[in-house]
Amino acid sequence: MGNLHGKRIAITGSRKSEEISTLIRKKGGEPVIRAIQETIKCSPSDLEADLRSIVEKGTDWAVFTTGIGTNALLEAAEKIGILDSFINVLKEAKIAARGYKTKAALKQIGIQPDAADDDGTNDGLLRAIEGFSFKDKHVFLQLHGEPVPKLSEWFEKHGAILSEILPYRSIVPNPETVEQLLDEIIENKLNAVAFTAAPQVRVLFKLAEKKGATSDLIEAFQQNVVAAAVGKVTAGELKEYGVQRIVAPELERMGAMIVALDEYFQ
Repeated sequence: MGNLHGKRIAITGSRKSEEISTLIRKKGGEPVIRAIQETIKCSPSDLEADLRSIVEKGTDWAVFTTGIGTNALLEAAEKIGILDSFINVLKEAKIAARGYKTKAALKQIGIQPDAADDDGTNDGLLRAIEGFSFKDKHVFLQLHGEPVPKLSEWFEKHGAILSEILPYRSIVPNPETVEQLLDEIIENKLNAVAFTAAPQVRVLFKLAEKKGATSDLIEAFQQNVVAAAVGKVTAGELKEYGVQRIVAPELERMGAMIVALDEYFQ
């Protein structure tokens, strides 16, 4: 039956939620779908002005934070007919990358990062670049879903001339669901929460901050509700918000996350 018997497991993403639910049931658990974030891909036309600006003006640094976002920019550049020019600009610039998927995407176009994180987090990325000078350097920063003030403010503080591009946009489909999930966690009505992407963590904690419930949320995760993360980036986001007890698989896949959760409860 598995070790999730009698356990209520919330799933915070909409993508592959049915497949994850099936696996939870096979392990004896009760899946509870609480989709609090969706990621919408921008069209090539939405990105064209920014991409053409980079190609025309060049950049001193290009900073990539997600593999899926890196690939989305390359696909958009190809569709508007400037892929070769875009790659050439990147090869002439210094490159920083966060996450193994990002490094894999860059490897496909023959680029080796000059700086890369060691743990899949924003903090790891900042540690990797702290020895470089960014004063008066043009920096192109690829984000995923939403702005990340921690990164933007760091570059601005260090004198960079920053431009940001978001090939995906995060939305909250139902704000009421976020409220419901927060209450369920704090009231210990769940045994675990399975986070399938880092923006879901931010959505939940932003609401907790707004309601003055951050300490209650962290305490719930430390005491009664297990936080499961699909991979290092999502786990890193949880750590940045103060969550220390995190279950995450070595193989960064949604199915592997549920297997790791099952093993944890054993």
